[in-house]
Amino acid sequence: MMDDEDFDFDKERIPRNFKKGQVWEIYDGGDDNNMPRSYCVLYEGLADQLTDIVVNSVLCIRKPEEPIDLFMVEIMHMRHKFDVDTRLVSLFEGLVLDHGSRHPDMKRRAENCHILTCNVSLEYEKSEIKAGFFYSNAEQREAMVTAERRSVDERVKKIIELKNKIYLHGLFSLQVCAGNDNSFVIINQKGIDPPSLDLLAREGIIALQELKRRNMERLVLACGGEAVNSVDDLTPDSLGWAGLVYEHVLGEEKYTFVEQVKNPHSCTILIKGPNDHTIAQIKEAVRDGLRSVKNTLEDECVVLGAGAFELFALTSTNSFLCCSL
Repeated sequence: MMDDEDFDFDKERIPRNFKKGQVWEIYDGGDDNNMPRSYCVLYEGLADQLTDIVVNSVLCIRKPEEPIDLFMVEIMHMRHKFDVDTRLVSLFEGLVLDHGSRHPDMKRRAENCHILTCNVSLEYEKSEIKAGFFYSNAEQREAMVTAERRSVDERVKKIIELKNKIYLHGLFSLQVCAGNDNSFVIINQKGIDPPSLDLLAREGIIALQELKRRNMERLVLACGGEAVNSVDDLTPDSLGWAGLVYEHVLGEEKYTFVEQVKNPHSCTILIKGPNDHTIAQIKEAVRDGLRSVKNTLEDECVVLGAGAFELFALTSTNSFLCCSL
């Protein structure tokens, strides 16, 4: 029989010996035969496809010497087509936003886009305190309306000035985006009212509004640039870039695809399925897969399942007992 000291010794010995049997070779985008795969939830064909998507998405957001933030992988779904149409919008591609432009004259597709990510109110906001304005004739009322709009219009004009601004870069004179033939996209966390949308549409600017805060973080990581909270002192360095921006309409829902970005550290997994059950099944598998790949990369090891550890511990303990007797 084993006494308490033997048990304490065995608790230290088993992890030490088990470490020698761990799998230290981690998949990093090389040989596809080493890619982790799972067939427990989905059928084999779809599991192989989702394996590529999940692993590549985690590798996309992974940064050296930084923890992996799975919130930078957005999981979106469209009740559309079949489950095998699920795809990753990430490596050299981009993001999917569940918003569309709100102006009929704005372009639905644009290439080589400069992207301004901002959190600036481009709409008239009522006073937060109780205020009253009085006028005695139509001219005074018109002057008051003009004054109310002036501050918002000035913000919009500063963005338009940035679009047409010429700046020096080394020995070359570069133009950001002059004329209506080039593309400039505004993605705003706050609102944009119809008069502001009309001004932007006249300049050929695509504008999206009221996006989620998390999407603003993802956009900066995917497209580059920086998120600005003020239109004062805007510079071309604040702009991100995407090779293609287009809008997709599915029923009453609008989706904006921001693709062909450079060096992204954020991505979207776009799930498609013919019914809610299929979509929910794929979502569950994707979330579990993302967490598993994240843990594998952080722990730098893989512990085999199906009772492998228990069998190893039993064999190791029996060998220890035989040698101790």
